[in-house]
Amino acid sequence: QVHLVESGGGLLQPGGSLRLSCAASGFTFNMYAMSWYRQAPGKERELVATINYNGESANYANSVAGRCTISRDNTKSTVYLQMNSLKPEDTTVYYCQVIIRLQNYWGQGTQVTVTS
Repeated sequence: QVHLVESGGGLLQPGGSLRLSCAASGFTFNMYAMSWYRQAPGKERELVATINYNGESANYANSVAGRCTISRDNTKSTVYLQMNSLKPEDTTVYYCQVIIRLQNYWGQGTQVTVTS
């Protein structure tokens, strides 16, 4: 059974940094691309970043490019999202996601709140 557990969210001031983690289990982690999404209340879920199966390639949304870095540790079956220069508009719930045989799997999300 695929299981994704996000952690690392919190309350920060603008300009701050944090690292989100997503621990995966139930599938062969090093075979699949992993993504981070975020979703604010009343808005569609937004793709933040994607990393390929071996960590050699990543893509970012324009809204976070230059401020975020996605990475993975295949020995720990964990994907990370390092977020720097946080802005109030980054406030939302962040989810990790994997697609396995055309099936989307999501974690429960972790809340990030950026406020002064």
